[in-house]
Amino acid sequence: MNRRTFVGSGLFVWGVSRFAAAAAADQAHNDNMRMDLPLPDIPNFCTHEHWGSIASFGHVPGGFRADAVAGAAPQRRTTLIDILVDPYLGGCLHAAGVDADAIMRRNLGVDVSQAGLNDIAAAMSALRPILKPHQLTGTYQCIRKGILKAYAVDISTADANATGRLDATIGRNYQNVFAWYKRLMQQANFSELIRPVHPEYYIEKDSDESAATERSFTHTVMRIDPFMDLWKKDSARRRRLTEMAGVEPTDATSWRHFLDSIFQTAAEGGALGIKQLQAYSRDLNFQPRNDSTVRFSGDLNADEARTFEDWVVHECCKRAHDRRWVHQVHLGTHNLPHSNPLALQHLARRYGRQKIVMLHCWPFIDESGWLARHVSNMYIDTCWQPVLNPEFLRKSLRLWLNYVPADKISMGNDATSIEMALGSSYFGRSILSEALQYVSDTAGLTKNARLQIASDILHNNAVDIYGVGKRLEMRV
Repeated sequence: MNRRTFVGSGLFVWGVSRFAAAAAADQAHNDNMRMDLPLPDIPNFCTHEHWGSIASFGHVPGGFRADAVAGAAPQRRTTLIDILVDPYLGGCLHAAGVDADAIMRRNLGVDVSQAGLNDIAAAMSALRPILKPHQLTGTYQCIRKGILKAYAVDISTADANATGRLDATIGRNYQNVFAWYKRLMQQANFSELIRPVHPEYYIEKDSDESAATERSFTHTVMRIDPFMDLWKKDSARRRRLTEMAGVEPTDATSWRHFLDSIFQTAAEGGALGIKQLQAYSRDLNFQPRNDSTVRFSGDLNADEARTFEDWVVHECCKRAHDRRWVHQVHLGTHNLPHSNPLALQHLARRYGRQKIVMLHCWPFIDESGWLARHVSNMYIDTCWQPVLNPEFLRKSLRLWLNYVPADKISMGNDATSIEMALGSSYFGRSILSEALQYVSDTAGLTKNARLQIASDILHNNAVDIYGVGKRLEMRV
């Protein structure tokens, strides 16, 4: 079975030969990748992606429409600007004090998105000066490299004509977005796809056809952070989720019924687990709470809101534990030092059938490595590290590969577009090859042994963690 049919079938049998190695070496040379292993030939399981979380897909209360509506397609033409000034690079600009919309209005009279729709060459000309200080960042480089590999255009050097052609091609591709995803997944050698979605995703759909198409190749985990503010009774989202559950949550008993209903709907929709990003706003020390100590509505103060959050997280973990679902937890990267993962060991040990996947991990690579080594149901996913800074991934792998069991590490991408994911995977495969060469000098690994470890990290470990897809069978 060849690479082209792998995505469709879920099984990939790979033979190592001089011809395959030579072809991979040629490809590595063409891409300036320093690899002594043919890692582009190994599938990459996309364990944590946000494809479609860009402006052209639109927004709903709580976030991007693509995260809340199954089969969500762009609501207008998708442009190069949508992919480039996405939530991640756009967030970098904002953090640096750059108001891209204000700059665009001053130069072109419209905001960034409209400028891309009006005149892509003029929009890029106005953007380049503010992007220049960010051109070495992992975020920019993952987008740049992904676009280069998908469209053969370098956004850093493209002239107006090339930029115009690129923008037009992006627009055409996103008109049939799921066909584009599947086509580029084959080109990138992506195997399975998991994306975190809001609870509403399991009942909201763009159309029957588009929802069925997306679900035919997309797995999901349900975000539980939307529940954390539902003590606010005037919330439109609370009203929608109450309608979805058929239960008005007012006390501990009704809240449990509410969560039971939501989890059952998600399970019927194919959910594989839960995901939360509380580390953006608080620490990860979720204390068990007695029902009597929790206020479920009213004007909660900060301590009461924290108690409510703790209670909800434990109730969600109980349900994930009973269903043997995975629990993805965002940690690090923001809200430092309060996003340290060490407190998660208490959740892991309390709910032993729930696999906790620590996402990102930087800068807590020592702590996450210790947890993955010493707590049996805790795992690492390097996703987003190349997007933050490829050097973070290089540092992490060199530390973990001599310390953490190799079956505890997976390598997603965490990208807002499939183009960014392609760029992230490019860096990930290259750095993984370097890291395996680095440790092999002391570990005495043969090339075939390194290939097997690479196959596990890129694909097989995620198959085992999430229970979907087929393990890669190596024939040497």
